[in-house]
Amino acid sequence: MTGAGSLLQKRLDRRLLLAGGLAAAGGTAIAASSVHGETAHQGHGAAPAAAGGSEPLPGHGAHGAMITVGEVDDQRNGFDPAKLLSDWDTGSVSTLPDGRTLRTFEIVAEDKEVEIAPGIFFPAWTYNGRIPGPSLRATEGDRLRIVFRNDGSHPHSMHFHGIHSARMDGVPGAGLIGPGEEFVYEFDAKPFGCHLYHCHALPLKRHLHKGMYGAFVVDPDPARHPEHEAVARSRLLGSPENAGWQEFVMVMNAFDTNFDGENEVYAVNTVAHAYAKKPIRIVKDKPVRIYLVNVVEFDPINSFHLHANFFDYFNQGTTLTPTLKTVDLITQCQAERGILEFTFKEHEPGLYMFHPHQSEFTELGWVGMFDVVEDLA
Repeated sequence: MTGAGSLLQKRLDRRLLLAGGLAAAGGTAIAASSVHGETAHQGHGAAPAAAGGSEPLPGHGAHGAMITVGEVDDQRNGFDPAKLLSDWDTGSVSTLPDGRTLRTFEIVAEDKEVEIAPGIFFPAWTYNGRIPGPSLRATEGDRLRIVFRNDGSHPHSMHFHGIHSARMDGVPGAGLIGPGEEFVYEFDAKPFGCHLYHCHALPLKRHLHKGMYGAFVVDPDPARHPEHEAVARSRLLGSPENAGWQEFVMVMNAFDTNFDGENEVYAVNTVAHAYAKKPIRIVKDKPVRIYLVNVVEFDPINSFHLHANFFDYFNQGTTLTPTLKTVDLITQCQAERGILEFTFKEHEPGLYMFHPHQSEFTELGWVGMFDVVEDLA
C-alpha cells in the first residue's frame, strides 16, 4: 500500500472504530492484537459504539450526530466523569512545628481495566484506580507530602510539574520505584497555577497514554499578592470569593486502543462523549473557571473551543492577569495547561457546545455541552 493509501486506511480505521464498522465487517470493534500483546476489547453483549445519529444531543447534533450509543458503567469503572469535574483531593491537613500547613496525599498505582466508551475496555495503568488520577489541590507555600505506593505490574513514579529538589523529581534514581515498593515525595507547593503530574518511567509515552496522569493545582496565597488580592482570593478554594465561582477540572486525554501509535478514542476526563450525553449544568449568573490540562499522547496539538462565547485565558495559570483576553479558542501542546474564565450572564439559557477544533478529535469522542440555566433549583 502506498504511503498515502496507508494514511487513509489509518484514518478510516479510527473513524470506523466508533462507527462499529469493524464489527460489521466480521471483526470486533477493536482490531487485532498489538506488538505489546495488549489491546482494548469490546465487552460481550455490549452494543457496538455507533456514529449513525441514533442518539443525537438534545437540541443539537454532535457534528452530524456522531456519538457513541449506550452508556459506560461508571460504577464498574469506579469513577463518574460528572463528579471528576469538581472532585478535588486536598489531602489530610496538619500543622508543622513552624506553623505551616502540611498536606499529606496517598496515591497508589494499580493496573485496571477501564471502560472508555460504551463496550470498549482499555487495559490501563492508574493512580488510585481512576483516569485521570486524583485532582490534587493545595495552597501556595503549603508543604506537600505524597506517599506513593506501586501496586502495579511495572515500575512507576510521580513527576510533578512544579518546583522541587532533584531527588523528588520522579525519574529513574529519584522516585521511580518497582512493584510493591513505596516512596515519599516531599516539597513545597510552588509556583501557584494549573499544573499536572504523571509517571516518568520509560518508555514515557506508553506510561502516559496508559493513564498515569492527573491535575495538580496550587492556589495563590492572597497575602503574597497584595496587588491582585481579590483575584487571588477568588482562586483560593474554601474562601467566600471562591464560592462564587463554578470551577471544573478538565483533563483532555485519548486512548490508543490497539497500540499502533494512533489514538482511536478522545475525551475529556476519559469517557468519550460523557459531557455530550450528560451536559454540564451551570448557572448563567455565576462565572465559570476551568482548569484545563492536555495529556493527549501521539497528537502534538489539542485545543479548546467554546461556542457562542469568549473567555480569558491564563497560560499555565501562573499569572493573576490573563495572558490572552477575549478569545474563543486556545491550543495546547502535550502537557500544556491553563485556566479559562468566562460567564454566560448575558446569554439566554440553553445548551452551548465546547470541543477541540481538530474535527477528528470531536468526532471520536471529545465534545461536550454546557447546560446554562437560571438556577439549579
